[in-house]
Amino acid sequence: MLAPDLTAALERIPGWFWPTDQRLFEWFLSEGDNRGDVLELGTYLGKSAVLIGTRVRQSETFTVCDLFESDAPDAHNDAETTRSYSTLTRDRFEQNYLSVHETLPEIVHGPTSIILDHVGADTCRFVHVDASHLYTHVKGDVLAARTVLKEDGVVAFDDYRSEHTPGVALAVWEAVAGHGLAPICVSTQKLYATWGDPSPVQERLLDWLASRPDLWHTTDVLGERILVRINQRKKPKPAASPASDLERLATELRQTTAELKKATAESRNAVQALKKATKEVSVLGPVAHRAAGWLRRRTTPGK
Repeated sequence: MLAPDLTAALERIPGWFWPTDQRLFEWFLSEGDNRGDVLELGTYLGKSAVLIGTRVRQSETFTVCDLFESDAPDAHNDAETTRSYSTLTRDRFEQNYLSVHETLPEIVHGPTSIILDHVGADTCRFVHVDASHLYTHVKGDVLAARTVLKEDGVVAFDDYRSEHTPGVALAVWEAVAGHGLAPICVSTQKLYATWGDPSPVQERLLDWLASRPDLWHTTDVLGERILVRINQRKKPKPAASPASDLERLATELRQTTAELKKATAESRNAVQALKKATKEVSVLGPVAHRAAGWLRRRTTPGK
């Protein structure tokens, strides 16, 4: 479970990094004794980078690569960044990251196509790919991830199935079909895979998922492989117990009875007041008639 202060920090930072993937990142980055560096291609404002930074071990290097506010390498990529990432700047990323961590990761300020000039082959245990959504660039990111990952390293691809990112889907599933990429699991937003043997990590993942009541999972058969599907379990609405139902009904009955008694008392008082007024009218009627006759006789001449 994420620490409360980290959860609060992630909620403050804009971006698309859902709770299911936060749990999975934490698990992939913490499980086992596999040592190696960590790389993020496309970091936006640092939401996922902040979490990754909490799981980087001593002697490991965490590198992030992003264009930030710089010009894109081609017109299509420039249109994409202008449309989707107009608020992204390196300063904002650094401010968000330093709100949680004391030091910044290694920052490669530029397109992901230059990452192999900064990160060595077979050095990384985990790579997060969330940069351009254009097929040509994602294909390059797939090949870069394959180059820098160690034998049992894990790569996470964002937006592998979104309707607005078909280029990501094509590049990722092309790697699965023809370049040896083996899926481990998927969430609604990310696909986690390896170029090694996925079975051992899948077994450990399933054991961990069995202890997580906040996540649901199922497995699908993909030919000779299996794929684990994971999502956050919706919290059920608390069911009212029979005792609480009876207590609520008793309270409502008491309130209704009190209101009925009040209405009855007011009705009784109104009836009594009407009877009194009727009686007074019946008594005063003859007296008023005699007084009017006396007054008429006194004022009539000759009477």
